[in-house]
Amino acid sequence: MAFGSKALRLALLAGMAAGSLCASTAAQAAEKYKIYLSMSFIGNDWQAEAANMVKAMAAHKSMADKVDLQVQVAGPNAQRQIQQINAMVQAGAQAIVIFPISPTALNQVVKNACDKGVKVFAYDAEITEPCAYNIHIDQEEAGRVTAEWLVDKLGGKGEIIAITGVPGTSVDDQRTKAAKEVFAKHPDIKIVGEAVGMWSQAVARTELSKILATRTWDDIDGLWMQVGCFTANAMQLEAGKTPADLLPCAGEGANGGRIQMLPEGTEVEGASSPYAPLGAPRISYASPPYSGALALKLAVEALEGKDVPKLTVLPLPVVTSETVKLCEEGTWDEMKAGCNAFKPALVSNPGWFASIFSDQTPEVGLNAALVGQPED
Repeated sequence: MAFGSKALRLALLAGMAAGSLCASTAAQAAEKYKIYLSMSFIGNDWQAEAANMVKAMAAHKSMADKVDLQVQVAGPNAQRQIQQINAMVQAGAQAIVIFPISPTALNQVVKNACDKGVKVFAYDAEITEPCAYNIHIDQEEAGRVTAEWLVDKLGGKGEIIAITGVPGTSVDDQRTKAAKEVFAKHPDIKIVGEAVGMWSQAVARTELSKILATRTWDDIDGLWMQVGCFTANAMQLEAGKTPADLLPCAGEGANGGRIQMLPEGTEVEGASSPYAPLGAPRISYASPPYSGALALKLAVEALEGKDVPKLTVLPLPVVTSETVKLCEEGTWDEMKAGCNAFKPALVSNPGWFASIFSDQTPEVGLNAALVGQPED
């Protein structure tokens, strides 16, 4: 009987310990910050890459025990994004990291979220509601710098094509406005074709094909494209142009375009035309895809009570044909040393964006942008 009592006591103690462990595990899970990623338009390489970097940041060892990240996609529909944000707040969101489809349409729902204590962090595109936090480059600077480069490259005279981004976003509005203000100062620069490119290489090809149905490449002197310089160069080669004939293009930081910027004949592992060094005359800029990951990191800091600025303006990454530098392995140290283009053997998708380095986000690097895996 005594033996049985002892066994019973041990069993009870073991049960209590197990129960305590379960309670501790549940408490730890409950202590995680409930954070949502609200995405709008996702039909391009940049958005997929930015989402990978957000997920990688949440999975990093410094964040994994703090963050319960959930992802929702609204598409290019402001009303749908409003509905989803309302649902996030009702579900107990403590922070929302968001790519807003509009700078103003979400203001009321964002204000309501803030009033309930939810931290709202917008990345790349802007939210004008004062309670929101914004992390982005100076989009007007991006439009102005690239337009000025193209004007200088053409000697202030020429007929150009303009391919814009996703209509209604602050990113597209500000870049396009600034670029057109530059072109307007030079009356001999004429925009002879303009189309909405949706920040997509595939859409850029479709729209360029429509424009070229009524003119030839010989009728064009240059291109200003929010996304699509890689594709424009490929189309010129398909039309029989040589690398020496390629038109100057002011556009995005897609890796394919940066590989094309390398001097013709440069040996690059995995390269094949048109994803190859062509000596293409280019200026390449980017909204860096790490902006979403940084927004998540800052959201956690805000939830922890740290002082976070309402506006974080990121440096504008600008690469020209003279400053493009190949990354051999894509390591953190290599990027920190200034490489800004990745071998096709490392990055198979030419539409993938190469401006992934920031000293503010050591948690995310090449594998984060490619597959959502954080740095060690």
